[in-house]
Amino acid sequence: MTYVVKSECVDCKHTACVAVCPVDCFFELENTLVIDPDICIDCAICEPECPVDAIVSDRKLKPEESHWLDFNKEMSRVGAPVITKVKAPMEGHEDINYTDQEAFEKVSRIPFVDITDK
Repeated sequence: MTYVVKSECVDCKHTACVAVCPVDCFFELENTLVIDPDICIDCAICEPECPVDAIVSDRKLKPEESHWLDFNKEMSRVGAPVITKVKAPMEGHEDINYTDQEAFEKVSRIPFVDITDK
């Protein structure tokens, strides 16, 4: 079993969840986070930390949300960096109210690259 990051994280990226993860299973894309199901130990510590309820157990995913499990699996393996430190959420995140389908169409499939240190 694993936890999954869903649509509510798209263009939001609250990162309180990464600070409590005991196994560093979060990976960062340009506009969302994903959880590697092979690393996640199903501890559930991250779920209550998310202020937008973007994290859920794969056992609680609705059938129409199952694509998020596949997305998390796929995108945690594309070379995205592990994220372990809390960052500010994305600018404008308070105004976002995507449907699940809109979020899935907008979600980045590109690993995050920090250019501030270069």
